[in-house]
Amino acid sequence: MPFTPAVREQRFVLDTVAGVPELARSERFAAASDDVVDAVLEGVGQFAIGEWAPLNRAGDTVGAKWSPEGVHMPDGYRAAYQAYVEGGWGTIGVAEEWGGQGLPFAIQSAVLETLGSANMGFALCPTLTVGAIEALAHHGSPEQQATYLPKLATGEWTGTMNLTEPQAGSDVGALRTMATPLGDGRWSIKGTKIYISFGDHDMADNIVHLVLARTPDAPKGTRGISLFLVPKIREDGTRNDVRVVSIEHKMGLHASPTCVLSFGDNDDCTGELIGPEYGGIRAMFTMMNNARLNVGLQGVQVAEAATQAAVAYALDRVQGARADGPARIVEHPDVRRMLLRMKAQTQAARALVYYAAGQVDRATLGDRDANLRVEMVTPLAKAHATDLGNEVASLGIQVHGGMGYVEETGAAQFFRDARITPIYEGTNGIQAADLVGRKLALDNGGGFARLIADMAAEAEHADLKSLIEACDALGRTLQTSDADDKLAASYPFLTMLSVATCGWLLERQSRMVEGDDSFAQMKRASVAFYLDQIVPEALGLCAAATAPASQLYAVPAEAFAA
Repeated sequence: MPFTPAVREQRFVLDTVAGVPELARSERFAAASDDVVDAVLEGVGQFAIGEWAPLNRAGDTVGAKWSPEGVHMPDGYRAAYQAYVEGGWGTIGVAEEWGGQGLPFAIQSAVLETLGSANMGFALCPTLTVGAIEALAHHGSPEQQATYLPKLATGEWTGTMNLTEPQAGSDVGALRTMATPLGDGRWSIKGTKIYISFGDHDMADNIVHLVLARTPDAPKGTRGISLFLVPKIREDGTRNDVRVVSIEHKMGLHASPTCVLSFGDNDDCTGELIGPEYGGIRAMFTMMNNARLNVGLQGVQVAEAATQAAVAYALDRVQGARADGPARIVEHPDVRRMLLRMKAQTQAARALVYYAAGQVDRATLGDRDANLRVEMVTPLAKAHATDLGNEVASLGIQVHGGMGYVEETGAAQFFRDARITPIYEGTNGIQAADLVGRKLALDNGGGFARLIADMAAEAEHADLKSLIEACDALGRTLQTSDADDKLAASYPFLTMLSVATCGWLLERQSRMVEGDDSFAQMKRASVAFYLDQIVPEALGLCAAATAPASQLYAVPAEAFAA
């Protein structure tokens, strides 16, 4: 299945939504000149076509394999990963002081989008390394930063996040992994972590595990959690006591080994404390917030790939006849409806995630309002973009018809790969709860009010204006609602606010697109479809968002088994 990087669309959204030209006027991001941005987007596109896209099928059908010695990736993966390292693609968004190129996070997001659209499972590896870099850059000691950041920046070493445990699930405060001081600045780590993406592989010489653990006499719950750096290979070259017990047999993402890791089976697992003792939750959220935006980006990746495959099939598949000859299925109205919806939703997801990335860059420059805006839109970007990735991947199967349900076409892989994205890095229900429980109240409601005001000032489409007004009224009501009613309304409200935000950003693009070539025609058509058909759907969620929580508890729990 051919892959074409979405370079023109990416560049247009980076300019009109993320505001990269404005960022490039700052000293921090001065390297992001027009010619550099073009070279990066074109270069990673050609790299993805040549190195990563050809491995996507083997990643799915062969997948990562466990052995007692560790995890082995399919043939070709190690060489392709080394090509990624040698090409410097991991250094794009890393600060120059750590060997990076110092470009905006928004451009790094575009690079990861291209890699993930070519091979989503493979791209999880550098995506997780980005989170480890963020945690060490914000919370690591100067010595830790000097030792680990340069090699993580290039990708010579990869990074992981180790949060989840068998008995804890999403309840991080229930973790049991222990860290005991050894008296020389090192800590002895003992415990088990599950669902660790790329927890082991054979593509890099070292893996840097960031591990949440308790220390002796630590307070209960999340207040007693600390973060530790546990390398697979220690500084003296010896193998640390970290063992991959198994890898999960998953619905999708077969090229990404999801590991069960055991630390300290032989009482010889050592690590270093990152930040202060009991500072683990703060450091964890640095990793998690970065990861949540990058998971939202996975929604963009899979939507782009699924859309490309569906369009190619619809342009090629002949079924029925027209007066002037055989009819390709792209001529059928319902197929056109699905393709336009796929295009519109993919562009909406990209606009939302790139907008969040651009706000991250502004926050890096010290913009307090941008920092608040990142807080507001992170749950939207993670939850809504991954919902859209699933919707678009499912539509892609439908466009293929029966052939979409057959594995050989590759359409089913997109849906299988996408399905985890609303679950990990905080389920989308948790994102919705975070939105109504914490984000609406930020700055005494000022963060939400300013987002609404910015959208209302630009919106022109009547239904978009109505949706923004409905979100404003609901958001103010939810700020004073009781906890149960907030949570009952949280998911439909998150969808409404996400669609309003996407509509605002897409309408802006429609005003700024120039010319009448195929790109401009499709941009205007997809935005019109979004505003005319998808925005009114979101308005229809008002009933769900205003229904009382009591409706959800009208029957006892046992009645669900009836």
